[in-house]
Amino acid sequence: MNLALPESEVNALCTAAGISVSAIEPLPSGGTHLVCTTGEGADEIRLRLADHLIEGAVTRYRFYRPPDK
Repeated sequence: MNLALPESEVNALCTAAGISVSAIEPLPSGGTHLVCTTGEGADEIRLRLADHLIEGAVTRYRFYRPPDK
């Protein structure tokens, strides 16, 4: 799903809610692309962050690689 929130905030919300993240990446236009590891986790985030969901297609980075930590 695509959310109109910064990646750090999405990560913090998922951690606080105990929702496991499969993939997360910033969007070029702002916001975050999030993939949860379970459907239940995704449903929970959709409910909690309904006001921040980006509807429709968004542009993503072609070959995004998260930075080394």
